[in-house]
Amino acid sequence: MPDVLKVALVGYGFVGKVFHAPLIRHTPGLTLHAVVSRDAGKVHADHPDVRVRAQAAEAFADDEVDLVVVASPNDTHAPLALAALAQGKHVVVDKPFTLTVREARDVVDAAARAGRIVSVFQNRRWDADFLTVRQLIEAGTLGRVAEFHSHFDRFRPVVQDRWRERDAPGGGLWYDLGPHLLDQAVQLFGLPETITADIARLRDGAQAADYFDVRLAYPMHRVVLHAGTLVAANGLRFAVHGTRGSFVKHGLDMQEDQLRAGAAPGSTGWGEDPRSGQLTLATEGTVGTRHVETLRGDYRQYYAGVRDAILQGTAPPVTPQQAIEVMRLIELGMRSAEEGRALAL
Repeated sequence: MPDVLKVALVGYGFVGKVFHAPLIRHTPGLTLHAVVSRDAGKVHADHPDVRVRAQAAEAFADDEVDLVVVASPNDTHAPLALAALAQGKHVVVDKPFTLTVREARDVVDAAARAGRIVSVFQNRRWDADFLTVRQLIEAGTLGRVAEFHSHFDRFRPVVQDRWRERDAPGGGLWYDLGPHLLDQAVQLFGLPETITADIARLRDGAQAADYFDVRLAYPMHRVVLHAGTLVAANGLRFAVHGTRGSFVKHGLDMQEDQLRAGAAPGSTGWGEDPRSGQLTLATEGTVGTRHVETLRGDYRQYYAGVRDAILQGTAPPVTPQQAIEVMRLIELGMRSAEEGRALAL
């Protein structure tokens, strides 16, 4: 196997340009070899040494390419992943993994037949705030968790003319942010017994869902996942309540803003969140509150895990089974919202 894996990135829109390209270039053991885009000038303005291919098939046929990263519109994820696997490439797919569970299983089966790694880009497992919450829960600091609230709210009152906000397969907030929040919940608690979803269009002129409020039921606790686009007071990120106390964290992870600003992943201050969380514990009838410093996040850990899976045979950072599980919840959530009832897994 090569010491450095050559990566072909399919798509150079917001996600490809802002997230994937910088993370690939700043993860040791990976090099950005080619980008599939119809706008060579846009790519070369950022990466003058990278090859630009007009068609994905050209990149898939390149014998030098080891890994393909699919960062194109959601409805192309499964077809492109299947085509790359057919050419013997390892594959990373941006979330959502596919549009349906059936597509997800087709991709996973194709990867197994080809003997190649396939994974979905769940970078928010390495959010600073999520790492902090996970540490507190796993350490038992809060006791047994009774309620877990996860918010990803924004104030974007004007509907934009872009594919993510159109009434088309894979469009809307549930397919955009739902995979992240679901994946984080499943990482903490496993699969729920039931899912109850309210998915709606609340903005004037909205074509696709721009709001969701989803409840996951477990035997002894409840999980609430919420995202809206008309939330001006949008500070809350996590609220966790347990038998020993509560933890509340405000503010989104900083890495997306750092990437937008052009900061190099791994540079000084990367992944650091100056906003601490508030931990309230009740011990022997006494309630005390203290601040908890936020752990450092680093999205490069995802790509480092993919690198190690290919070169060393370790499990990928997001396994095929985990990718399918989230798609099951995405699909059931859509059905629950349409039917107006809780659905069992």
